[in-house]
Amino acid sequence: LARNRTAGPTSSGTPQRPAGISAKYSSFISLGSFSCRSTGIQPGEIIIMTGPSGSGKTTALTLAGALRSCQEGSLRVLGQELNGASAPTLEGLRRNIGYIFQSHNLLDALTASQNVQMSLMLHGGRSSAEMRKASIEMLEAVGLAEHVDRYPDRLSGGQRQRVAIARALVSQPRIVLADEPTASLDKQSGRDVVDIMQRLAKQQGATVLLVTHDNRILDVADRILHLEDGRLASFTDAVISNTQHMMSMLAQNQRKGDLVRQVRDMSSEEFAQLLQQVTNEAQEFLRVVEMSENDAFQSMLEQALEAFTYKIGQTLDADRTSLFLVDHENQQLWMKIAQQAGAEPVDIRIPINTGIAGRVAMTGETLNVPDAYQEPAFNPEVDKQTGYRTRSILCAPIKDHTGRVFAVAQLLNKGGDGRPFPPEDEKRFREFMRPIGIILESWWRMSHNTAHPN
Repeated sequence: LARNRTAGPTSSGTPQRPAGISAKYSSFISLGSFSCRSTGIQPGEIIIMTGPSGSGKTTALTLAGALRSCQEGSLRVLGQELNGASAPTLEGLRRNIGYIFQSHNLLDALTASQNVQMSLMLHGGRSSAEMRKASIEMLEAVGLAEHVDRYPDRLSGGQRQRVAIARALVSQPRIVLADEPTASLDKQSGRDVVDIMQRLAKQQGATVLLVTHDNRILDVADRILHLEDGRLASFTDAVISNTQHMMSMLAQNQRKGDLVRQVRDMSSEEFAQLLQQVTNEAQEFLRVVEMSENDAFQSMLEQALEAFTYKIGQTLDADRTSLFLVDHENQQLWMKIAQQAGAEPVDIRIPINTGIAGRVAMTGETLNVPDAYQEPAFNPEVDKQTGYRTRSILCAPIKDHTGRVFAVAQLLNKGGDGRPFPPEDEKRFREFMRPIGIILESWWRMSHNTAHPN
């Protein structure tokens, strides 16, 4: 799959799971791509891989599952390098992997419990009674307690896929590989299947790599990867690429002439292809817009802002950390976060032309003030409102993607006693503000709250 050597564990052997330790602490997949980009799938993650037909998704899955040989590059699974691996090594690796396929692949001559037991027979070490007990318990976990002795032809499509999930998970694998597990199911059955898979995989601590075209199940993923033409990319990169492609295509048609005329002159087949292409790309775009309007996602960003801002202050040994949003239209600073450990945020608005934060907002330059009350620009009004005594200040601008200052971060009282912040703190503070700025701008643009600055 890969033409490059990817980063991964350095162990030459498959890590052994310590007694009582969840598999999520020891499972790891490292994949490279034809474009010399690589990715690691970490312990306990549920990863969804998307991409158009023919992009290599199933190939990547079967390579990671040691179902076909890796012929060049590097592919590491559970610490084992698969390129050049021996047959016994590949066989041993497969014992730690559970497979779920697009078609359930059940044996029609066996009951549901017997199909599940087939997975346990590969591992050995259990009696028939123990294997039956384990298979029934797993079928109960997937909601098939009343169907353990039914044959596949007496089960619905969703029930058969649940048996396949039970078969994949009954041996408690460290990795689960699923290839289009909802493709043949209706909406509700598909939802039920992935919810069960997610719940059981998390309970067992398994790492899950799931290939799908089903946009309805993307929310179960901890992370989404996109594979196209052998190139791995993040889901965000894929959406941006698809949107740019759609806009570019439409703009090109406009340059060539009237879009209506272009469509009018198309054959039915050409029009159907164009319509499907634009529809697919528009759906990708709408899904991202829908996520951006999700209250839970906005809340997550807001919590991350508060947690990260506090942690930065803790890392730089500041007694208190403040975050101001810049309201250019009303010429105000809005105190978004003003906290110490266990303190509640304070909602304060101050004129933009006053105080240290105001100066930083207007100049875009970091200020390090060793003694606040000796600094003419310092505004003691906030101290009066909060009852706090400011001594030393380190204040840095936060810029949006256009380079405009839209927020200011401020650290107060180094070490709790107000000694000055050293120059090395200035450098680290500025470095911290770059990623904080991206999170803050994302939250700000998503919030759509008229009470927030514009």
